[in-house]
Amino acid sequence: MGGESSSIKSKASSKYDPQEAEFIAGQMGDLPITFCDGGSGSGYPFKITRHWIGYLCLREVMRATVQVMGESRWGISEKVVLLDGRMFATKRFRSVSLCRKLFGKRVEKLAQVGKGCESLVQIRAYLYAKRIKVVLCDYHPMGSLADLLDGAREMGHTPLSWDQRLGIIRDVARAISYIHSQSPVQEKGLHLNVHGNIKTSNVMVRTNFSACLSEYGFVQLAEPTEPVTQPEKLTHKNDIYGFGVMVLDMLGGPRAPLEISCIVKRKMRLVRVFWGFLSLLWRGERGSRL
Repeated sequence: MGGESSSIKSKASSKYDPQEAEFIAGQMGDLPITFCDGGSGSGYPFKITRHWIGYLCLREVMRATVQVMGESRWGISEKVVLLDGRMFATKRFRSVSLCRKLFGKRVEKLAQVGKGCESLVQIRAYLYAKRIKVVLCDYHPMGSLADLLDGAREMGHTPLSWDQRLGIIRDVARAISYIHSQSPVQEKGLHLNVHGNIKTSNVMVRTNFSACLSEYGFVQLAEPTEPVTQPEKLTHKNDIYGFGVMVLDMLGGPRAPLEISCIVKRKMRLVRVFWGFLSLLWRGERGSRL
C-alpha cells in the first residue's frame, strides 16, 4: 500500500492534521474497529483473535504514531504504530459513497478472497465513520517495489539483483492469476476477478524479497478525486497492462514506464522483423537438410 510513489511522501505528509485527528477521536473515539475473520496471515508476527473486537477503537488508531507512505486519487496510505507497538498499513479513503453495510460487506469479501493467496497483502480490519473510512492491512517494513527501485536510482542504494527481480515478477504474476481465476466473477456489484490498480507502489516486498500485491479491489471501495482513464477501468486487459508497465520499470531505467508508448508504436514493425528472421532461419535449416 505504497500510494503513487515515494517521491510525493513529503508532500503527502502535509495532509495529516494531528488536531483534526484529535477532534475526530474525541467525537467518535469509542467506535470499534471491525476485524475480518481469519488467522495471522503470511509473515504476521502475532495471531489476530476475537478479543480484539471492541478493544481496538477509533481513538487508539487516531492517536497512534502515523507515517504517510503515499498518496493517490483514492486516498492516503499510512503506517500506523499503535500504543502497544502493533503496526498496520492503512488506507484512508478520500471519498466513499457506499453505505456502512455495503462498505463492510465488500471489505470482508475482499479479505476472504485474499486469504487464499499468500501473494496478496492480507486485509485485517476496517472502520467506517462519518468523517473517516479506513482499511487496515498487514504492514511490510521493506516497503514497496517503487521505494526499492527509486532508492537504487536516486539515492544510490543497493539495487535488486536479477534473481530478486524475477522472483518479484513471479509473485505478482501468481497474485494476478489467482485474482483473474475467481468465480463467480462478480458478487453484488463487486468485481472479484479484477485488481484494478496494479503498479510498483502497490507491490510490497518482504524481508526475504518475495512480494505480495496490495490494494486488491480497493478502487471499488472509494470514488477517485479525478476522472478515471482508460487504463484504469476494471478489466483483465488493464490489469495486464499495469503488470507490463511494472515489468518494464523493473527491467529498464528511470524512464522505462514512459517508453512503453514507443514500444507500442514499433510493435508491428518488431513483429514483421521477428517473423522475417524466423522465415530465413527456417529456409536455411530446410536448405541444409536438402
